[in-house]
Amino acid sequence: MDLNKITQHIEDNFDSHIEELIQLCKIPSISFPNFDPATCKENAQMVAELFKRIKLENVQVLEIEGGHPFAYADYCHAPGKPTVLLYGHYDVQPIGNENIWESKPFEPVIKEGKGGLRLYGRGTADDKAAIITHTALLSAFFETGQEPPVNIKVLIEGEEEVGSAHFPDLVKKHRELLKADVMLVPDNTAIDCGQPSLTSSLRGMAGFEITLKGMDKPLHSGMWGGFIPDPAMALSKILASLVDENGMIAVPEIKAMIPQFTKEEEEALSKFKFDEKDAREKAGLLEKTQLIKHCDYPHAQLWKLPHLAINAFEASKREQAGNIIVPEAWARITVRTPSTMKAKDVEAALKKHLIESTPWGLTIELEAEDHFDGWQVDTEGKDKKYFDAAMIALQKGFDHEVVLQGCGAAIPLVKTFADSYNAPVLLLPMHDPYSYIHSENESLLISDFKKMILSEMHLFEELGKMA
Repeated sequence: MDLNKITQHIEDNFDSHIEELIQLCKIPSISFPNFDPATCKENAQMVAELFKRIKLENVQVLEIEGGHPFAYADYCHAPGKPTVLLYGHYDVQPIGNENIWESKPFEPVIKEGKGGLRLYGRGTADDKAAIITHTALLSAFFETGQEPPVNIKVLIEGEEEVGSAHFPDLVKKHRELLKADVMLVPDNTAIDCGQPSLTSSLRGMAGFEITLKGMDKPLHSGMWGGFIPDPAMALSKILASLVDENGMIAVPEIKAMIPQFTKEEEEALSKFKFDEKDAREKAGLLEKTQLIKHCDYPHAQLWKLPHLAINAFEASKREQAGNIIVPEAWARITVRTPSTMKAKDVEAALKKHLIESTPWGLTIELEAEDHFDGWQVDTEGKDKKYFDAAMIALQKGFDHEVVLQGCGAAIPLVKTFADSYNAPVLLLPMHDPYSYIHSENESLLISDFKKMILSEMHLFEELGKMA
């Protein structure tokens, strides 16, 4: 590898790579139900065309019945060297409140932001930048007349934002095609701008949509209020029973599942310094909003403890809020589960509590979402060499010391791949706390984007040293 040539090619062509990212982000490829699936198909085809343009081989759009398509390509010309599966996803979150966006969500713009110039738009950071990270690096190899030092497979998914429900089916159908020694997933949040982080754990998830019904129509709150139960109030009571006064999950069966920290875990957690002022700024907390404390280690609350959230609540439309008792109320709740807890057990305990807590004889309907477990890797075990390689590569690419961290988010396909192939997954930083992924005004720090491309180049170099 002539790293200087590759680095120079990336530098010379960086503006064109930004433009490629902008074109990908113009497609509103929202994978959620009730959104146009044609946008996901269009994005998958665009990625496949990009693969062909940079001279990758075996380019395919893989279909699984009932799911959005995957884009695949490979370049396997390094016999005796590791096979690396490069992952990314083209699907994105819904835009949220369009009035909060400072620019149009699907018309990306570059402007000054936290840490420097940022590309603003839905999908810029989560996770279309990962696609261009891979293609920018591979094109630099091919266009400077060099061969990658490892065997390359690239898989770009269209359902990560909705739980990767069809990824297990894809692995079953194309097991040999996707087989690799290690998977690279540039889809995680670094601790701060310019601060590279390597992730060793993810939380899982369980959740329900809850509908509470009391009558078949709205009722006048003056004529009927007094002896008619209020479904919205009842649902509020149920939801309030799920946590204690400190916001910690109060469901006894779930509390019993939470293990105590080991001495080794406490020692590792104590090394992470917590700056409350910095955390408040990153989260955009209002002045009087308090932080919740469940233990002596704030980072443990994100990485090693469960968390319950009410993602949505609906009883009546805000613009039609009349003086009524609503006939039904609805909510979506999810529980983030650490790798030490089984998501199916949390789901069962939560279901039991919701049913038993329903007051006044109201009818409760529960629709469970797909649950999946968290993921934890032993960085000192059999996969240590891969994590060491990633630490070296990130340090070189960012020119900064690397932090090994946990993550409170969930990426279900990581555990699926790791278990299916008994192979390590390297979770690399693609965004930062000011990227506001899943929120309005999502953005990508352009300087860190370039550093991530260079880090992947160095990671290829390190992996290429392995047999």
